[in-house]
Amino acid sequence: MASDTVSQTTDEDDHFLPLNAEAPADEVSDAVPSTPTAPVHDVDIPSTERETSEDQTSTLSDEELQALMAALEEDAAEQSSDTTSSEASSSSFADTFISTVQSMNPDMALTGDFALAWFSKDTNYQSGAHDPTSTGFQLQQLEMTLGASVDHIFRMDVNLVFSLSGVELEEAYATTLGLPWNLQIRAGQFLSRFGRINPTHPHTWDFVDQPFVIGKFFGSEGNRGLGLEISWLAPLPWYLEIVGSAQMATSNASNRSYLGSSGKTEGAQDFLYTLALKQFFPLHEQVGMYWGLSAQTGPNATGKDNRTNIFGTDLHLKYTPRDYPEMSLVLQAEAMFRLRQVPNDMLFDGAGYAQLVWQITREWATGLRGEYGSGLDNDDLDPFWNDDRWRATVQVSWFPSHFSRLRAQASVDFPKWQKDPIYALFLALELTAGTHPAHSY
Repeated sequence: MASDTVSQTTDEDDHFLPLNAEAPADEVSDAVPSTPTAPVHDVDIPSTERETSEDQTSTLSDEELQALMAALEEDAAEQSSDTTSSEASSSSFADTFISTVQSMNPDMALTGDFALAWFSKDTNYQSGAHDPTSTGFQLQQLEMTLGASVDHIFRMDVNLVFSLSGVELEEAYATTLGLPWNLQIRAGQFLSRFGRINPTHPHTWDFVDQPFVIGKFFGSEGNRGLGLEISWLAPLPWYLEIVGSAQMATSNASNRSYLGSSGKTEGAQDFLYTLALKQFFPLHEQVGMYWGLSAQTGPNATGKDNRTNIFGTDLHLKYTPRDYPEMSLVLQAEAMFRLRQVPNDMLFDGAGYAQLVWQITREWATGLRGEYGSGLDNDDLDPFWNDDRWRATVQVSWFPSHFSRLRAQASVDFPKWQKDPIYALFLALELTAGTHPAHSY
C-alpha cells in the first residue's frame, strides 16, 4: 500500500515547481493548471475580449506570480500530509491486528502415543487409562497441549486428550505470574502434585505404562480435579517448595479412594486436601537429589464422616558424568500408604515402585522397574486384590530426535491371588509435533 501511495504522490508532484525555484515567465502558463472552459465554437466571444484575456494571462505581475506559487505549494503540502497520515493509520492498524492475532495464538503441541501389545492372559490388571490393555494395536492417547501467557498476571495451560471413544479435558488451569513473597497460585482443573509420577503426562514417563500404585490408590487417570493450589518457594540455600491444594473429590477415575463418582460435595469438609514438600539438593557437581513428601485427606464413600488418608514419599537421584553430559543414570522410587475408614474398621495398605534408567547416549536408553502392592481382605474397591502383587519390567528406548521415541518393553506380573504370572510385550511409538513446554526436573 505504501509504495503505491508514494508513486502516486511523485506523479502529481511532477506538475509542481520546487519550493525554492523561480519559474521563467514563459513557463508559468504550463505550471498553472488550466480551468476547463466551454469549446470556443459553443460560445461567441468577441475578438476584443478574447485578446484582452490573453494579454492579462501573459502579463501577470510578480506579486500575482508569487501568490500563485505559494497557493500551489500549500496544496502540495496538504496532499503530502494527508498521504502520510493515511499511511501511518494503515500501519498502526496492521501492527495492532498482527499483535492481536499473535496474542490469540498460544504455543501448541500434539503428542501421539501408539502401541502394539501382547498379553499372555486376557485379565491383565492394567490400571492406567493410557496403558495398553489388550493384545493388538492400541491408541494410548493423542494429547493436545496449549499454553500461553494471558497477560502480566496470568498464564493459561490446557491439555486435551483424544481417544477412539472421544475427547477428554485432562487439565485446564490458570497460573499466576510474579506474585510477591515467592507465592504462586493455580486455579482450574489440574493433576495434584502428590508424589513424582502423578502430576506428569505419559510422554514424560520412562516406561510405556504407569506404575500400578497410581491406579490402585487414585484411579486410572491419576489424582486430579477442579480446585485451587497455592505454592511457596522458601528463601533457603537449597530448593524447598511447599504446595497446598483443595480439589473436588468426586471422580471415580481420579479419586477412587475418596468420594468417587457416588459422592456428593456438601461443604469444605468434602474437599480433597493435598500438602506436599518438594526439595532439591545438589549432592555433588555430578549428582543431584530430588526428595518429596506428600499427604492427602478427604472423605470416602463408605459412610458419613468416613475419611481416607494417603501418605507418600518420592526420591529422584540423578548422576551425570562431567565428561559425558549426554549420559545419565537415574534412580527413582516412590512409596505410598493408605488408611481408609470403612464401617467398623480401618483398612491399611501400601504400594510403590523403584526404577533405574540409564541414558546411554542421546539416542539410546534402557531401564528396569520393580513394583509392589499389598492386598486386603474385604476391600470393596478391589475385592480380587486380597494378596501381594509384584511386577518387573524392562525397556529399551531409541530417540531418533527430541520429538520421537520408540520403545520395546517386556514385563512379568505376579499377582499372588492367581496361579500363573502374566507376561506382556509392548512396542510403542511416540511422536510430538509443535512447541512443548520443558519437562520439570
